[in-house]
Amino acid sequence: MLILVGMTQHRRAIIAGAGIAGLATALRLHRAGWEVLVIERSPARRSGGYLVNINGFGYDAAEKLGLLPALTACDIGWFTTILVRADGSAKFTVPAEIAQAAVGSRMVSVFRGDVENALYEKVSALLPIRFGTVVEAVEQRADGVRVRLSDGGDELADLLVGADGLHSGVRRLVFDDVDPLRDLGYLVGAFPLDRVPDGLPESTGTTFIGPGRMAAVINVGPRRSSAFFAYRSADPRAEAARGPAASLGAVFGDLGGGVRDVLRQLESDSGPAYFDSVSQIVLDRWSRGRVVLVGDAAWCVTPFAGYGVALALAGADRLGDALGHGDGDIAAALADWESGLRAEVRKRQALARKGAARFVPPSRFHVAMNETTMRAIGLPGIRGVLRRSIARANR
Repeated sequence: MLILVGMTQHRRAIIAGAGIAGLATALRLHRAGWEVLVIERSPARRSGGYLVNINGFGYDAAEKLGLLPALTACDIGWFTTILVRADGSAKFTVPAEIAQAAVGSRMVSVFRGDVENALYEKVSALLPIRFGTVVEAVEQRADGVRVRLSDGGDELADLLVGADGLHSGVRRLVFDDVDPLRDLGYLVGAFPLDRVPDGLPESTGTTFIGPGRMAAVINVGPRRSSAFFAYRSADPRAEAARGPAASLGAVFGDLGGGVRDVLRQLESDSGPAYFDSVSQIVLDRWSRGRVVLVGDAAWCVTPFAGYGVALALAGADRLGDALGHGDGDIAAALADWESGLRAEVRKRQALARKGAARFVPPSRFHVAMNETTMRAIGLPGIRGVLRRSIARANR
């Protein structure tokens, strides 16, 4: 399908999902000369989410997309980490300077919602976004893809992009012959704090890590502080169905150090909270015909990988490159894009599976090993090894 305006040929894309992957893809395709319509299942914009670090290729992509000025303004910077016991008493401290020296300066630490806000400000000024709308049916044709929408719209486009997250509706409609969900047996909860528990200084985070569970409370100032929880579960779907207040309260209610105060906030507040099972998406192909999946819908790496936002931004940027060049062969462009990105996704998914024990150790022995590693980070020689390891991981 080509729309002719004067002597210019415009290809058209419909993007399902106005999260980070969807908005970044919309922005990048618009810059590549595409006409773009974005739809989003939520009735209004969402916010919040957990803290993310954007560095390496994610930082490069954010820079290319023009997001760094907005993200730098939201950067929470570096904070001191205090590892605590179950009663909240301190075990040892990892100063902020140590983590900064290990990682380097090309990184921002922001909330997922900050990234979405930065993208939304750019995309909403350029493109239409329909909220409260989902894809109900997809028909692939020789000249394009016909999409029936829940708001009654019937749209024809050259490309349908499924950027609608881990539980993607587009993936369910088009890739209905496969089960790509790989449940890792954990749950994660994260939410912003209206108030910081007493006794936690600003620019400080406390972290409890015990067998099968971890809890972190971070104080980086008013309206910027947050809590993060992760734990093992024999039945993650049942836990997720109970909701964050009941599930997190049952698992972490015995902890001190401000955790009980944080859980009380969760019980009394109806604000945004992220709570879900930890799952990966594993697909042999991310596209079929004129339908392509991006971000978590295609390759969810889990919060344990630490590169979900980076991959969403880099994947969108590279997709724009692939579809903005060449002879208009969409299938070939999608194949080239996927071949260039798949190795990185496999790497991050493997690291997440291996690294889950670092976030949620399975035994007291693993807890002790983690603590030994964290203590060693302060040693100058170890710090250099860590810096080189992080640099290799970001290539």
